[in-house]
Amino acid sequence: MLKTGPDIPAVQLARESRTLADMFRRRAQKSGPNPAMFTKRGGSWQPITYAEFFTSAREVAGGLVQLGLEPGERVAILGPTQPLWCYYDMGAQLAGLVSLGIYPKQSPDQIRYLIEHSEARVVFVSGHDELESVLDAVKGLDSLKHIVPWEEELYRRSSSRDARMLSPSRFRAEALGDDELEARMAARAPEDIAILVYTSGTTGPPKGAMISNRNILAVLGQSAGSFEFRESDVTLVFLPMAHVAERVLSFYGRINAGTSAAYASSIGAVLDEVKEVQPTQFGSVPRIFEKAYAKIFGEIERQSKTVQRLFRWAERVGRARIRRVLKDERVPLRLELQHKLADALVFKKIRAAFGGRVRVFITGAAPIAYDILEFFWAAGLPIYEVYGMTEATVVTHCSAPGAVRLGSVGKAIEGVECRIADDGEILIRSDWVFVGYLKNEEATNKTVIDGWLHTGDIGQIDADGFLKITDRKKHLIITAGGKNLAPANIENALKNSDPLISQVHAHGDRRKFISAVVAPSPIETLEWGRDRGLVTQEVVDRHTRELMANPAGRSDALAEDMARVVEHPEFRQRIQGSVARGNRELARVEQVRRFILITRDFSQEQGELTPTMKVKRGALEKKFADELDKLYVDGSTYGLEPG
Repeated sequence: MLKTGPDIPAVQLARESRTLADMFRRRAQKSGPNPAMFTKRGGSWQPITYAEFFTSAREVAGGLVQLGLEPGERVAILGPTQPLWCYYDMGAQLAGLVSLGIYPKQSPDQIRYLIEHSEARVVFVSGHDELESVLDAVKGLDSLKHIVPWEEELYRRSSSRDARMLSPSRFRAEALGDDELEARMAARAPEDIAILVYTSGTTGPPKGAMISNRNILAVLGQSAGSFEFRESDVTLVFLPMAHVAERVLSFYGRINAGTSAAYASSIGAVLDEVKEVQPTQFGSVPRIFEKAYAKIFGEIERQSKTVQRLFRWAERVGRARIRRVLKDERVPLRLELQHKLADALVFKKIRAAFGGRVRVFITGAAPIAYDILEFFWAAGLPIYEVYGMTEATVVTHCSAPGAVRLGSVGKAIEGVECRIADDGEILIRSDWVFVGYLKNEEATNKTVIDGWLHTGDIGQIDADGFLKITDRKKHLIITAGGKNLAPANIENALKNSDPLISQVHAHGDRRKFISAVVAPSPIETLEWGRDRGLVTQEVVDRHTRELMANPAGRSDALAEDMARVVEHPEFRQRIQGSVARGNRELARVEQVRRFILITRDFSQEQGELTPTMKVKRGALEKKFADELDKLYVDGSTYGLEPG
């Protein structure tokens, strides 16, 4: 267990701060000796105090100012989630600049678009492969003035490749002086843009959301009050810093509250390091919890019948108890005693996989199935859903202790007005609605109308104020019979029916029934094939290492090995049964009558997923148009009888 700050309530600084840089300086002054970060060196976790963090950021600021950058100019950061990312980000803030993140593993064309559109003057880039992509991307791009590798060795090997290359040592030398720091901070106002966050781009090029200091400080000042924070709190960090939730709620949120984070040495190390760090808070996208849920049930499937019966009994007991607890009903003594036994035999082991100390899980960015939420709550791992979007500076609604209704995203945070338009769209008005899209006034005016942010989400607010998200407005399926259906409901029902299913794309707009494209889960599929002699353990291990190192990557070799398994008749029969099982959770009109089972997972490489793993529906509709058409002509693929 890491030695963090004292176990006392956190004092939050957002409300008394003028800008993001001002909040950071206040935190360094207040919590200087306390750990801000932990990084693993030589097998042990080494602390970086808030004072050390502030000094490193001042050195970055000093280097940026020496380059002649003026307040308001842009700096881009491309690299893994590590302390250096934070130094560059907060250094830019101290220098009065606007910072933006670029997701790792992007193509040169994608990188060029972001750097060119944002007019970034400097890009900090980590790693040989990423630097190669950047050098390819910025050829002939005069607006970019400097390229800074994170590592000195990488700079030495590549410095002759482009005259704009600078040594990272320039940003680890002389800290920005007191007078210049004061002048730079004074030059920035609360309403000035602090960060640019580019949307995922599911329908066209990404849009640059301009988020001000006021936006960030307002959301932190209100949302943080929903949960208890202590200076001793620690979280394990591994999500991309380019993700707005990781950037604002997690990173800036820790500066606001004075808590600490351990930076996973790699994505592949997270499962081991979470046990070392023993975090008290854990934030992640729903996909992580979905995969954990699938992994748990996949492992149970391979156990003896006795173990399976014990697990199912514990699951029933846990679910029965938590339903009463969340309704604030009395738990019968017998059920409480049964739960204590179930906890000792089953649930305690599940909690240990997350370090054993997690008080709060927070998730958002996409729907998560009710069954998954209830299971983790039953196991003593409370997952609080939050809702928001980049244009609303991350969050407008949240579940919180004492205000939880599973299946909803909670109530509006104080300072947020929310209403449902006549067509079901969720509208938001708040001090933290973004400033607008960079260089795109037309899109801004379509998104914010008369002060109300049109979220594009469809939802319902119940009598107690809990918001339930149905789907994206543009995703709704209108059948030939005129029924409006939410594809997310259909897709979640099928995905949750079997850990072998990774992704589902529901189709049926103007059609007489619903069909789908089903993609298998990589590791679970290979493990299923291994157990039947279709692939070797070495193949499973190789691709597991590959996916742990790059969870969003889907190599050609992985696709080939998956295909050998997916094409087996028993696998296809299994998936057909799972789709039928998922259908039982759906209304008759929602049920999938026919589907296409592809032999690989959806991927970024194939243009089917965004960097945040959101499905590009338009791309899938176009790619599988011919196959989907055939389902309605001759039913040549997989047919199911609904109900």
